Amino acid sequence: MEDKKIRVRFAPSPTGMLHIGGARTALFNWLYARHYNGTFVLRIEDTDQVRSTEEAVNVILEGMKWLGLDWDEGPGKGGEYGPYFQMQRLPLYQEFAEELLKDEKAYYCYCTREELAESREKQAREGKNPKYDRHCLNLSEEEKKRYEAEGRKPVIRLKIPTREIVFNDLLRGEVTFDGELLSDFVIMKSDGIPTYNYAVVIDDALMKITDVMRGDDHISNTPKQIVIYEALGFDVPKFAHIPMIMGQDHTRLSKRHGATSVMEYKKMGYIPEAVVNYIAHLGWSSGGEREIFSKEELIKEFTLDKISRHAAVFSMDKLNWFNSEYLKNMSIDSLTEMLLPFLKEANYIEDEENLSPKKNEYIKEVVKLMQGRIKNFAQFVDYADYFFVDKINIDPQAFDSVLSKEGVTGILQALKEKLSVLKCWDEESIENAVREVASSLQIKGGQIIHPTRVALSGKKVGPGLFELMVVLGQDKTVKRLKEAIEKIEEAKKIGS
Repeated sequence: MEDKKIRVRFAPSPTGMLHIGGARTALFNWLYARHYNGTFVLRIEDTDQVRSTEEAVNVILEGMKWLGLDWDEGPGKGGEYGPYFQMQRLPLYQEFAEELLKDEKAYYCYCTREELAESREKQAREGKNPKYDRHCLNLSEEEKKRYEAEGRKPVIRLKIPTREIVFNDLLRGEVTFDGELLSDFVIMKSDGIPTYNYAVVIDDALMKITDVMRGDDHISNTPKQIVIYEALGFDVPKFAHIPMIMGQDHTRLSKRHGATSVMEYKKMGYIPEAVVNYIAHLGWSSGGEREIFSKEELIKEFTLDKISRHAAVFSMDKLNWFNSEYLKNMSIDSLTEMLLPFLKEANYIEDEENLSPKKNEYIKEVVKLMQGRIKNFAQFVDYADYFFVDKINIDPQAFDSVLSKEGVTGILQALKEKLSVLKCWDEESIENAVREVASSLQIKGGQIIHPTRVALSGKKVGPGLFELMVVLGQDKTVKRLKEAIEKIEEAKKIGS
């Protein structure tokens, strides 16, 4: 790496949420900056006045903070190259546009939408590549005044040189574009707002960005931006275009693939470190088989030569695996603390800050029981709901396939009577009691264990039954067996 200090940026548009694709771009830039002891800049590209909102800005900042991607310059931090919101930089774009006009590298264009559409149609009929026909390139002052008298407000177009535009992509090698195919594109709209390709160059140049790392959907923008860099005499940064993230059906990633906004993952109960670890692997690999890395280890390992040239495939199953690995390795205290807001939201506890020691200990026991089985906190709330309610909902399919079987009432009744007089409530004593009932009724273990699990939890699967009963407690266990018997008898009456 050269001596020149690395400066990279993440420049989202606040027109929606921070999604997985944007989060990965931010992460790769952040890791690159941290690996080379460089600077990571956050810039907000808010020139889309119709769609940009303050709420979206806040969501982006919140998402970045939740992922732990701290920026060195940008909103809330400042820096010597600010402001870091494009709408606060309008005079700069105007100033450089005037310089381009003065040097005859740009020109005013007064063409209406209708005239532009007509020109494109004519070129298409003639079998030409549809592009701006330079109608306004050499307008006289009189012609400009006439157009202005008609009420036409001009845009400013950049004059594209008719030559090959070549750049070396850090991931793809040499990329060549034919300047003949590029149209003289608009750099300043008639309302004084810069277009994306123009504003991004001014910002990157003035902020001294050395490396531009972004999705490969931007690769067609690169020749246009290079022309602007060169027209203004700016140093052209290095470019690295990262392959897109696809869904498992190999179509562009969307909500139906589970790719919701980053903050939705927080709501769903994912650990930020797990999300970072997973999205780091979307198109990057350390080269070995290991997959779980701390942020410090990712920083140490991250280099561009380890980024794949093929599209990454997003998988909720893989994200769940990463998250479950993190959950498995967390201390019970940490896990419980992170879980409490989810229990409160589900109305399973009233106040997370004023829990009684007894209730807190009970939650820890439940967490210990479920730790190796859950993929996220939202799933914990779904899977472990029966520990926090008085009346359980028995899954209808579990009721039909397990509890409604012949002889189940008698089995549960015998177990209820045995457990209600049990003197010692621990795993060994409970297991012995269950085995004794099975033996006295001359049935297999499964014939008593399966209906008991459904009676106590309402579900067909879950943690070890005897552990579950210990945590649930003797009173609740006996009460639920009694209620299950009543439900079975009631169902029989309705069915007869």
